[in-house]
Amino acid sequence: MRSEPCEYVNRLSIIQQAAITPSAAARSRILSVPGEPLLISDWDRALMIHYEVDAEALQRIVPFELDLRDGRAFISLVAFTMRGMRFFRGGALTGWLLKPIATHNFLNVRTYVRQGREDGIYFLAEWLNNKLSVMLGPGVFGLPYRLGRLDYEHDWNMRALRGRVEDKKGSFEYHAILEATPEARESKPGSLAEWLMERYTAFTQTGSLTRFFRVWHRPWRQVPVEVTIADQSLLECNWPLFRNTRPIGANFSRGLNGVWMGRPHLAEST
Repeated sequence: MRSEPCEYVNRLSIIQQAAITPSAAARSRILSVPGEPLLISDWDRALMIHYEVDAEALQRIVPFELDLRDGRAFISLVAFTMRGMRFFRGGALTGWLLKPIATHNFLNVRTYVRQGREDGIYFLAEWLNNKLSVMLGPGVFGLPYRLGRLDYEHDWNMRALRGRVEDKKGSFEYHAILEATPEARESKPGSLAEWLMERYTAFTQTGSLTRFFRVWHRPWRQVPVEVTIADQSLLECNWPLFRNTRPIGANFSRGLNGVWMGRPHLAEST
């Protein structure tokens, strides 16, 4: 039997009524499923770069219903380092078991979707620099992993952000300067930043198999940044809808400790 994102509807209705923030709702939702969470890790020095794109063109390549904001469609790139991934249960031993894939850089290319009563993200692609993870991710979670060279310098103290991701097809390169005295804060409730950043369910597809998994973390504490894109050929050669478009905003966070990640479940695509 397929597991649906809106399973445990009776529990979720109570959760949704009591939830104060998206993070609070996500925590209750993931804990409502027996055996969750599966994994835990830290997400370090995350830069999110947001693009507004044509909704019709995007829907043609996404197997789930787009989640639009006032009729607008968005794609976000998330450049960060995952550290210390381990099983949620099992103690120090599980850290050794997952050590070969526990820490590495990511560039996630994600958009925003809905399935039933649940909103979340859909990964168009994820670049990382760990060959073993690239081999395991698609089969286990349905994650669209691609091997690349990722070089990040996200220095909060020096207020300088720089990154470059490349593979055989192209590259993505950016840089930004933080304000003189940046003060990281949670996104304002109802703001576009909260809508873009506070997402706790991920939907994936491998062939005809669609899946989802849930995550939980404390709300992002972030600062807006003005980012300059030096090269986005990596995006344009994979998705022509990126041509003639540039970011509409970006947010930077020092990161999150203790991010929960749930098990993969089968889902229905639209």
